[in-house]
Parts: sequence; C-alpha cells; structure tokens
Amino acid sequence: MEIYQQLPPQAVQIGIVLFLSFLIGLEREERKSAGGAYSFGGVRTFPLIGLIGYSIAQIVGQQFLPLAIGFMVVAAFLLISYWHKINTSVTSGVTTEMSGLATFLVGALVSSDHLWTATALGVASLMLLDLKGALEKLATRIAPNEILTFAKFLMLGAVILPIVPNREYSQFHINPFKTWLVVVAISAMSYLSYVLQKATKGQGGVVLSALLGGAYSSTVTTVVLSKRAKREERPHLFAGAILIASGMMYLRLVILLGLFNRQLMLLLYIPFGVLAVLAVGGGWLWSRRADKKTGEVQREYEAKNPLELFTAFLFAGLFLAMLVVTQLAVTYLGRAGVNTLAVIMGASDVDPFILGLTQTAGTMTPLKVAAVAIAIAAASNNIVKGIYSYSLADRKTGVQSLAMLVALALLGLAPLFWLG
Repeated sequence: MEIYQQLPPQAVQIGIVLFLSFLIGLEREERKSAGGAYSFGGVRTFPLIGLIGYSIAQIVGQQFLPLAIGFMVVAAFLLISYWHKINTSVTSGVTTEMSGLATFLVGALVSSDHLWTATALGVASLMLLDLKGALEKLATRIAPNEILTFAKFLMLGAVILPIVPNREYSQFHINPFKTWLVVVAISAMSYLSYVLQKATKGQGGVVLSALLGGAYSSTVTTVVLSKRAKREERPHLFAGAILIASGMMYLRLVILLGLFNRQLMLLLYIPFGVLAVLAVGGGWLWSRRADKKTGEVQREYEAKNPLELFTAFLFAGLFLAMLVVTQLAVTYLGRAGVNTLAVIMGASDVDPFILGLTQTAGTMTPLKVAAVAIAIAAASNNIVKGIYSYSLADRKTGVQSLAMLVALALLGLAPLFWLG
C-alpha cells in the first residue's frame, strides 16, 4: 500500500492501460494463432495502441481536436490493415480493427481519470471478443421477429415513457406518465413470460405451460387448456394445470400491487400469497393423479407477442376508462357500487380495473374498500374461468376445474372478513 502511494499517478495510469490493452491483445493473439489467416495485432500491438492513446491525451490535455486527429491516424493504420486483409483472405471481419480503436479510447479515458469507464470498456471489449462463438450461435437461434418484439418493448419503456408528461389532469387526477407506466409494467411481465415460453419451447409439459401461461394471462391459458383437454382425455392433468394458472394470477397481482401501491400490497400479499401457494401446490398434486390415459403430454400453447402497439394503446384506454368509472362509482355509489363493478369486471380482463384501483386507493378510494374490491374481482374472475372450462373442456375436466376454481374463489373472499 505504501509503495502504491509513493508511485506517481501517471505510473498507476500506465499500469492500468497496459493491463487492459494486454488482455485484449492476448485474446486477439490466441484467435490469430487458432485461425491461421492474416490478422492484425497481438500482445505487443494492442498495448502500444493503448499507450499511444494515453500519451496523446496526456500531451493535449482537454483539447478535443488533437486527440481526434490522433484517433484518426491510428484508424488510418487499421484501415490499411483491413484493406490488406480483404485482399488476401476469404473471410475479412473487422472485429480486430474495431478492438484496436477501443484500445486507443481506453488509454485516452485513463488519462482523463475516467478509470471506471475505461475498465468497463476494456472488459466489455474482451468479453465480446472472447464470446464470439456463443454470440454467433445465439444470433442464429433468435428469429428476426423476436428482435422486432424486443425493439417494441424498448420503444414502450425507453422511448415513449420518458416523454410522457408526469402531471395530473382533470378532476379524475389522470396522470399520463403513470398510465403509460402501468402499460409498460404489464407489458414487461407478459413479455418475460413470453420469453420464458420461447426459451423452454419443446421442454416441459402441460404443467410448465400453466405456470408460464398463468403469469401471462390465466384466462387465456384456461381457455386454451380447456379446449385441448377435450381431446386428450386427461382430466386430472388438465384440471390441475388450470388451477395452477389461476394460482399464478394471484402471484402476478401481488407483484403489480407492489409496483403501484405498496399499501395495498401490504394488505393483500399474505392472503394472495397463501392462495397462490395453495392453488399452485394443489393443482400440481391434482395433476399427478392417475388418469385412464397415460403418457407424457407435451404442451402446444405458446403465447402470442404481447407487445403489439395497438394492444398497448388499447390497454391504456381501458385503464383510463376504469380509472374514471371507479372514481365515479366511489363518489356516487359508495362501497356497494365498487364491489358490484368488481364482480362485473371479473368476467373480463381484471388488470385495468385492479390497476385503476392502485391509483385511487388511499386518496379517492379508501384502502380497505380498494382491497376488498380487488379480492372480489379476482374471485369473480376465477368463477368465470371455471365456467369457461366447464363449457369448453370434456365433462370430467370441466366439472373438476369448475369445482376447484369455485373453491379457490370462495377462499379468495376470505380477506373480506378482516378488511370489512
């Protein structure tokens, strides 16, 4: 430690430059030895490029133009190397030349005391170079439409959200930023489930489909599993999977409540967590009961892209509508009106209604009133899903699913006794 303190700052900086640029050069040297064809630079050239960048930055100080000229001179030498490569080799990637430019920037950044940035740039460059094979395999496995899907997610969260005004409008306290934040949160959870389903495609069976699909949409999952149950003759397996999907709904609601209204989450996370465990655990045990027909049943359902922009704007519109309707119900109809609305909304997508309550709970809507309404909406949705399954599945699966979902709905009303 004393030796370190006695060294001049420049000596430490030069040591960092040499260390980072040597690592990049070492990786390029190994790649050059393995490839056999012409490749620029190695364990000596890259440290020299880093030192050149450091030295120029030290000499010119804060002047940008001389540093830029030095960068262009190094780039010119690298361009000559690339020109030679494309004339002598069948394959002519530009990765090595780009890593040379990155090494120059590492030296310049260290000179300006941007040590963290320089280290991050050096390590990131090293990882990108060393993971060439894995990254190329990943690129071949990802379909072009999946890249577009991810781009849509970035558009929703990183492009649109920051420019939406964060202020309240009208007597209904509509906040465009919070509205779009709700859309981004729902899209993020659905997108995560979508990615997991894509990543595990061809693996696992109906139970895994229920777990992932329930996090995406328990209603859609129930409908799909019920339709398939009609031709599979596996009532225990599919009824248990449908119960698992509804259990995942409660877990999803806890996460959403935690994101948008912590007070509501604190009122409901214990009963909803218990319901999630009971439904997922009970559904799994029920699915393992023997059916007349045996054998592994592979899943068929794969979620559709959840990031269509039309769907996002439609959800935002439904959320705003539910926000207004809920406030009107609280103002003019009181608790009975909100609870009636909760029962009605259980027949459709409960997310806009529940997330609308998260925005008014504690202000326009008393916390306990909002918590009771959320519990009622979830229970109502379970009964509706049971009716869907009874109507779409074979008789045994439908009866079992309806009975278990009605039981789950009744258990889901238990919080009413202490929330009042």
